[in-house]
Amino acid sequence: MRFRRLCAATLLATGTLLAPQPASAAVSCQDVTYPVRIQLAPLVTSLETMAGRLCVPTGATTIQVLIPGGTYDRTYWDIGFEPETRSFTRSQNAAGFATLALDRLGTGQSSKPLSTSVTASTEASAVHQVIQAVKSQFPEVVVGGHSIGSAMALIEAGTYRDVNGVLVTGFTHKMNDITVLPVMANMIPAGLDAGYLTTMPDTRYNSFHAPGPLVEGAIAYDESTKDVFAATEAVDTILLNNVIIPISRNINVPVLVVLGEDHHFCSSGIPLMGSDCSSPAALKADESPFYPSAPTLDTYLLSGYGHSINYAPNAPDYQAVVATWAQRL
Repeated sequence: MRFRRLCAATLLATGTLLAPQPASAAVSCQDVTYPVRIQLAPLVTSLETMAGRLCVPTGATTIQVLIPGGTYDRTYWDIGFEPETRSFTRSQNAAGFATLALDRLGTGQSSKPLSTSVTASTEASAVHQVIQAVKSQFPEVVVGGHSIGSAMALIEAGTYRDVNGVLVTGFTHKMNDITVLPVMANMIPAGLDAGYLTTMPDTRYNSFHAPGPLVEGAIAYDESTKDVFAATEAVDTILLNNVIIPISRNINVPVLVVLGEDHHFCSSGIPLMGSDCSSPAALKADESPFYPSAPTLDTYLLSGYGHSINYAPNAPDYQAVVATWAQRL
C-alpha cells in the first residue's frame, strides 16, 4: 500500500516527487456549526446555520474545507464503510491537515431554507463565511469539493480569493450531458419542499459508482446516507462554470483536479461532451484555459472507478496525491 501511494503521488502532471509525510498526530474531532447569512432578495437576508465535522491533528496549521456534491452530505468525506480506505478526512488528518467536512445548506445538520433560495452562489457565500471564521485558527486554507460541491469551491475561490489552494474532484468545465441528464431525470422530490431532490432507490451505483466494482456494503452505505440537493444549485453551477466566462478564470492559487473514470465529465468520443481524460496531461491541457490566473494546475486520474471516487477501493492512491499537493502549498 505504501509503495502504491508513493507511485500515485509521483504521477501528478508536474512530476513533483512525494513530499515527506509528517508523523501521525493525535486527532480531535467535533461537530460544529457556523452562522451564515444568505441573500433572499435585494436588501433581504436570512440568518442560517452551516454545520460540519471538524477534525484537527495536533499542531495543524492548514485546514481543508470540504464541500460534498449533490445528494451527499459531510459523510461523503468520511465514509463509514471501511473508513481506513475510503475516509478522505482520515487520510488528510494522518498527513497533518485539519479537515472541515461541511453539510451544504439544505442537507445534513445545516439549516434548510426554501430550496428556491439555495443556489451554488448561495452555498459558496456560506462557505466563504465559514472560511473567514476558521482563519483565526488556521492561517492556510484549502477549499475542496466533489461534483457540484467543486463548482461551489470554484465560485468561492474565484469570487473571494481567500484561500491558498483549490481541490476539484468529480468536476470539469465540460459536462457530458448525455449521461448527466438521465441522472437528473431519475431524481425525486425529498426534503423540505419539492425543489429538493434525491436519487430514486437503487440507482446510485449506475449514477455515481460505475464502472467501479459493485461492493454491496459500500453501495448500501451510500444509499443509507444519501441526502438532497436543490434544483436551483444546478442553474448557476452551469452558468458560472460552463456557459458564461468561467468564474475559475479569477482563481489565483494552485489548483488540483482529480477525476475517476467519470462518464459525467469525461468525453465518450463526442466533441464537447466531456473533457479529455485519456491521460493526466490531456486533462491538464483541456482544463488549463479555464485557469489562466492559477500559478499551477495539477491533474490526476484515478483508474477503475466512476464519479464518487471517495468510495473507490483504491481511493488511498488519490488521497496520497492530495496530501502531497497540499504539502507543496
